[in-house]
Amino acid sequence: QVQLVESGGGLVQPGGSLRLSCAASGNIISIDRAGWYRQGKLQRELIAMISRNGWTNYADSMEGRFTISGDDGGNTVYLQMNNLKPNDTAVYYCNGLKITLATGESLYGIWGQGTQVTVSS
Repeated sequence: QVQLVESGGGLVQPGGSLRLSCAASGNIISIDRAGWYRQGKLQRELIAMISRNGWTNYADSMEGRFTISGDDGGNTVYLQMNNLKPNDTAVYYCNGLKITLATGESLYGIWGQGTQVTVSS
């Protein structure tokens, strides 16, 4: 029973901000590496990735507007989104690229259900 649940999406005006959360539950120790993605009508794109050792990577298309972070407990990953634009409208997904279980085993590529972000006046 390992799940990732995204939250924090909604309707926001252009220029506004949202903070998305990705919370892991189940028999886990930590999210070791995770990514935020968004799915438009035609394609899915990577937004950012983070690892527990502090490594982060951002897609160039984000233009510095998005920030990925994690909590101290290692069970939640955040995406701070600023200066949102209409073309940011999408379903945003969290992927637990590597999750360490309490058993010492690892899981890879666990997707959340997504959270809708709509940027519109």
